[in-house]
Amino acid sequence: MSNASNNSGVGLLVRGLRRNFGAQEVLKGVDFEVQPGEIFVIMGPSGSGKSVLLKHLIGLEEPDAGEILINGESITTPEIAAKYRMALVFQSGALLNSLTVGENVGLYLTEHRLKSPEEIKKIVAEKLEDVGLQDAIDKMPGELSGGMKKRAAIARALVIEPQLILYDEPTSELDPLSSVVIGEEILALNKRIHVTSLVVSHDRDLAFGVADRIAVMAEGKILVIGTPDEVKKFDHPLVQQFLNADFKRDL
Repeated sequence: MSNASNNSGVGLLVRGLRRNFGAQEVLKGVDFEVQPGEIFVIMGPSGSGKSVLLKHLIGLEEPDAGEILINGESITTPEIAAKYRMALVFQSGALLNSLTVGENVGLYLTEHRLKSPEEIKKIVAEKLEDVGLQDAIDKMPGELSGGMKKRAAIARALVIEPQLILYDEPTSELDPLSSVVIGEEILALNKRIHVTSLVVSHDRDLAFGVADRIAVMAEGKILVIGTPDEVKKFDHPLVQQFLNADFKRDL
């Protein structure tokens, strides 16, 4: 198993982030800070602004106001953004069906010619072993279960030795057992390589199972930030409605 223990996570600061789409105000002054090496979960109902926020963090959207800083430096300029290694684990996994699992994991290194073929093969094997998929290196994505695809996507993210990993709904479309495996993988990686992890999810079990701290987002704003226990006890109607939503059936 690979050893990246000297790979230190980075601090992330989001300050006063605002974004409008026409007359619709989607982000209404979002503020939060993630400490180096922390697992920070942003959760909330659909339409709360989580996806738009994530697009800003990875540079796909520019805010109307506010800033995003890594280790105190604004990432709005390409020069600063390039200093830091940030990886995104897509909600769908986003594996290319025409490539093997190993080729998918090593694609970034291959396309940018950053390593020799022999080095890439070794790195890919290490990262797949890190997520328990060493035997799937020659399989096609269509041969994998949903949970295995997610783990392959995590292995692909690990190839760049990230300092910050962003997870977009990592348990989406997974059964409960597979969801637990992904949660355990996030925890294990955080412990093993000390990466900073930001998880965007509406999965309450995942959030309370992996998070050091949780931010609950609704209607474009962060309503509360705290430890899992602090968030559970936070007396706000929208927070409690989201955390305690359950199906009720009259018998």
